[in-house]
Amino acid sequence: MNDRLEIRKTYKLFIGGAFPRSESGRSYEVQGADGAFVANPCLASRKDLRDAVVAARAAQKGWAGATAFNRGQILYRIAEMMEGRAEQFAAEISLLDGASDAAAMQEVHAAIDRWVWYAGWSDKLSVIAGSTNPVSGPYYNFTIPEPMGVVGAIATEQMGLLGLIDAIAPIIVSGNTAVALASTRAPLPAITFAEVLATSDLPHGVCNILTGKKSELAPWFASHMEINALDISGIEDPSDIAEIKMAGAQNLKRIFLFGRSASPERILAFMESKTIWHPIGI
Repeated sequence: MNDRLEIRKTYKLFIGGAFPRSESGRSYEVQGADGAFVANPCLASRKDLRDAVVAARAAQKGWAGATAFNRGQILYRIAEMMEGRAEQFAAEISLLDGASDAAAMQEVHAAIDRWVWYAGWSDKLSVIAGSTNPVSGPYYNFTIPEPMGVVGAIATEQMGLLGLIDAIAPIIVSGNTAVALASTRAPLPAITFAEVLATSDLPHGVCNILTGKKSELAPWFASHMEINALDISGIEDPSDIAEIKMAGAQNLKRIFLFGRSASPERILAFMESKTIWHPIGI
C-alpha cells in the first residue's frame, strides 16, 4: 500500500529572476479541459506589476549593451533547455486544452522553433533596419535601430506556450526587457517557461512573467509611466482596446496588436531609429 502524499507544485510569479508569491497573497483556480481543478497560480496585483517593471528597468541597460551575437547565443541556449522540458510542456498543454499528446507536442515544437527563429534575428536587425543615408555635405549620416526600453506584453488566451513565446521573443531579442502577463486560462506552461529562464544565462530582470486577470492588470500596464510600449495581442474586446489606448496616451506609449505569424516587423515595432552625423575625415 502506497500512502505517500503527493507534493503539489506551487505556481508563483517570476520577477527579477526570482519566484515570489503575489504581495496580495491572492491566487485563483485553474481548471483543466475536463473541468477538474488543476492548480492555484498567483493572482498578480498592481504592486507585483510595479515590482516587475522596476526589475525590467534595472536590467535593460545591461541587456541592451550586450552584443547582438551574445544575446542570440543566450536565446539559443534557452531553446536547448526548452527541448529538455518538451514532455512537461506537452503534458501541461494536454491537461489544460484537452489536446492529444501529438497535438500538444506539435505546439511545443512550434514554440521552440519560433524562439529559435527570433533568436536568429539578433545580429541581423541592423542590416535590415539600418542605413547609410545620402547627404549633401562633408558628413556621414547613419541610421541604426535601438531598443525602446521596457515593453509590456499581454499574451493571448489560446496556445498558452506558443502565445507567450510570440509575445516575449520579439521584445527581448533586440535588447528590450519584458513584463509579460500569461494566459489567464492556461498559465502553467508560462511558469514552466519561467523556470527555464531562471536556470539559463538570461540576466535577471530581462524577462518577467506575471499570472492573473487581464481585467485587473491591463489598465495598469497601459498607464504605467515606465513601460515604453505595449503588445496587447491578448486583448480581444474592442472597448477594452480603446480604453487601453487612451490610458497609454499619457506617456505616448506605443501600443500594438499583432497577428499569429512571426515577422521581423514585430521586432522592429519595439525599436527606435537613431540617426548619427559624423564628419568625414581628411
